Amino acid sequence: MKERAMRHIDHVVVAVRDLDGAADLYARLGFQVGPRNRHPWGTENRIIQFRHSFIELIAVPANADIPPHAPGHFSFGAFVRDYLQRRAGLAMLVLSSVDAAADAARFAQEGIGDFSPFRFERTGRRPDGSATHVAFSLAFAVDSQAPDLGFFTCQQHFPEAFWNESLQRHPNGATAITGVTIAAPRPQDHGGFLSAFTGSPTAEPMQVPLAGGAITVRPGTAPAFLGFNVLVPELGPVARSLRASGIAVAEQAGEIVVEPDVLHGVRLTFVCQPTSQT
Repeated sequence: MKERAMRHIDHVVVAVRDLDGAADLYARLGFQVGPRNRHPWGTENRIIQFRHSFIELIAVPANADIPPHAPGHFSFGAFVRDYLQRRAGLAMLVLSSVDAAADAARFAQEGIGDFSPFRFERTGRRPDGSATHVAFSLAFAVDSQAPDLGFFTCQQHFPEAFWNESLQRHPNGATAITGVTIAAPRPQDHGGFLSAFTGSPTAEPMQVPLAGGAITVRPGTAPAFLGFNVLVPELGPVARSLRASGIAVAEQAGEIVVEPDVLHGVRLTFVCQPTSQT
């Protein structure tokens, strides 16, 4: 049997109530934030792109026509809307895919998702304002022990139209998302799901390796995404720039942390080497 290649983090979905306000805050953090895009199901996003991963800031406009969940159909828009009714913050973790249809079939076989793969297309914007066409297929999975957390894989059909080096040049030098941390009362309860979702075995302490990073599950009061890590070439300049922008940070060994009360419920950790710690 052919061994599957290890997946990497494709992107993280950060649900916010004020899209432009969140974009301004991430710009103060040293990121280049892309223009506003609108999904065919009503949500709107702005993207922070790295070489092979990105941060998706997403919001639900007041007049959005959001399709409901249905048997065999996962509504991305409804999930984000319902998440924002509870809180803002990191709502979904997305892994890379070369075949979303095969992922959906495997998720069904593993008992972690019974949804048809979902393909959508939209018009994107290049830095010069010209239009580009992008298309994606998504395969959704559900952790029965953490139904409020979103998980899916993403296959890009026109990657050359999406990835753009000019959008990947950030003042803080960031190049990748290297880890995501989840909190849960019993971290071990999520090992089976995460192993099935990623295709990678879990390790102790509760950690699932990915290409260039990992998912870590830590003890917490309720299942929730705590935050994610971003790789930068140097920590010192990042810390100085953040403080000059009036953003409070905590410096730890090999890390610079922006706490959730500063960043719309997300704990953002700048690291110099790929790590799963946040």
